[in-house]
Parts: sequence; structure tokens; C-alpha cells
Amino acid sequence: MNNSVSSTFRVMGAGLRALLVLTLVCGVIYPLVVTGVAQAAFHDKANGSEVKADGRSVGSERLGQRYDLDKKDKDGNPLPDPKFFQPRASAAGANTENTQYKIVVSGASNLAADSKVLLTSVEQRRADVAAFNGVSPSSVPVDALTASASGLDPDISPEYARLQAERVAKANGLPAAAVRKLVGDHTDGRVLGFMGNERVNVLKLNIALRELAKS
Repeated sequence: MNNSVSSTFRVMGAGLRALLVLTLVCGVIYPLVVTGVAQAAFHDKANGSEVKADGRSVGSERLGQRYDLDKKDKDGNPLPDPKFFQPRASAAGANTENTQYKIVVSGASNLAADSKVLLTSVEQRRADVAAFNGVSPSSVPVDALTASASGLDPDISPEYARLQAERVAKANGLPAAAVRKLVGDHTDGRVLGFMGNERVNVLKLNIALRELAKS
């Protein structure tokens, strides 16, 4: 009996020591080391890739956002501001409070490729983008029509950015050539030269646009 109790206490003691050691290593030392390395080697990314303008934070280069007027349409949806480049469509929060780009509900619509709802929304977006930018519906690129998987895509294609350049230039009283050059200057190439597509970060582009408008 005594041997059994003694063995039980030894096993419990070993388990408790293992628990304490693993808690210290995995719950304290490891997080501190990872956080330290991240802050030292990847400080910007570790802190959310924050973007600042005029001395204040205006967003993250990793998260898309809208650029709207204070006005809303008849359905309660915010109206896009013609003075800014607009992001691609978003399904994140599109069915809640008539808003999009809601981080807490990041995700896609999950509609199938042959969904009538999806096809209808794509055609509506095509008409809206074409009318807003004063271009032919056939010239609207695909990323202006479909929402990203995250619903928070911060980038658009160079084609979509160039399509908006004339409208943005006119709304800001800027030369169209200068705005097109701005798009070219803010076009990032493929990752490692071969992965993905060329892209334009909308937030950074709009910040540069504001600086151009001030000059």
C-alpha cells in the first residue's frame, strides 16, 4: 500500500514538474524570443504594417479600406469619393449594416461560380464602376468586379488603377498624365519576379495623390 501511494506521488510530482517547465518554456520564454526576433528583424510587419500620413496612422498596407463621401445612396450604402482611387469589391460585412471591409467578418461571399446572385452582383458592379469612372463596361478589369477571398485586399491591378486615373485627375484638378505617372510609380512587380501579378497598394497610392494635390 505504501509503495503504491509513494509511486503515485512520484508520478504526480514528475507531472507537476513537467507542467511547470513546459509552461515556462512554451508560455514565457518562447513567446518572448519570437516577439523579440520579430521586433528586431521585422519591426514594421510585426506591428501591423502601419502607414502614417501627416503624423498620424491612416491604416495598414496589409488591409484594404474604403474611401467614401459622407453621403449615402437610397439603400443606405456609402457613396465612393471620386477624389480617391477606390479598392476592389469586398464581401466582408457586405450583408451587415450595408457596409464593407469589416475586419471582424473578414471572408469571401462563398457563392459558387455559377451562382445567379454572384453573376447579378458582378454585372451590377460592372455597370457601377463603368458609370462612376465614365468608361465602357467592357473595359472594367476583373478585380473591380469580384471580391477577394479575405474581403480585405489592399491592392488593385495596375489596369484598374489606370482606369480610375482620369476620374481622379478631374476630381482633383490635376493633369491626367501626372496621375497616370503616380500609378506607374506605385506599381509593385511580381513577388521574386515570377509569383503573383503586378499590383498597386491603394492606401499608399492615395497618400501620394494627396501629396501631389497639395503641391
